Amino acid sequence: MKIIISLILTASLMLSQTVMADSPKIGILVFDGVLTSDVTAPLEVFGVASRKSWFSEYSVITISVKKQNYITTEEGLGLKADTWIGAQPKVDVLLVPSSYTMEPLLENPDLIAFIKTTGANAKWLASNCSGAFLLAKAGLLDGKKATTWAGGESDLKAQFNNVDVQFDSNVVVDGNIITSNGSLVSYQAALVLLSKMASANKAQEVSEALQYQRFSLAEF
Repeated sequence: MKIIISLILTASLMLSQTVMADSPKIGILVFDGVLTSDVTAPLEVFGVASRKSWFSEYSVITISVKKQNYITTEEGLGLKADTWIGAQPKVDVLLVPSSYTMEPLLENPDLIAFIKTTGANAKWLASNCSGAFLLAKAGLLDGKKATTWAGGESDLKAQFNNVDVQFDSNVVVDGNIITSNGSLVSYQAALVLLSKMASANKAQEVSEALQYQRFSLAEF
């Protein structure tokens, strides 16, 4: 009897590990100096969604550019990294945030290669703020409509003339790629992405849980 119980427990554990390994994942790139809201907004939106029965199969992971367990955002928030790009984690959705200093990221061949390979195979790809420059550097925005931080559109257009840069747009959707202004707009972008992955009604459900409408209509 003990042997049978042991075999059942072992099989259950193996099945659980297989389900976890095969469950769809949303990966968010993180690195020292990343802008906090570019990361925390999608973490909160998809974290709330993952507690709903209709999205419970999804898990959100943070992927560090360097092999480190923790990163510190531009605003000083410490965030745990679940894995790093060197481990080549497989994700169904890849979100690329931004930094005030993009040059080291744009000149990192391992990062660009990871974004290019992962982005080409992901079901959905998104960027906040100047994260669009990384997508463009990886060639994933060629021939695509895209935006970046408000005021940075001309720079994106000048550096990557194959990108159809959209001006004065909070969020731009082209196929399976979503780009946004970042910062507080990162919430809007995450909700737009959720609406594409699930439905507009499901995204509205999460929006209401976050009281997003109250915030978006607030006056000073």
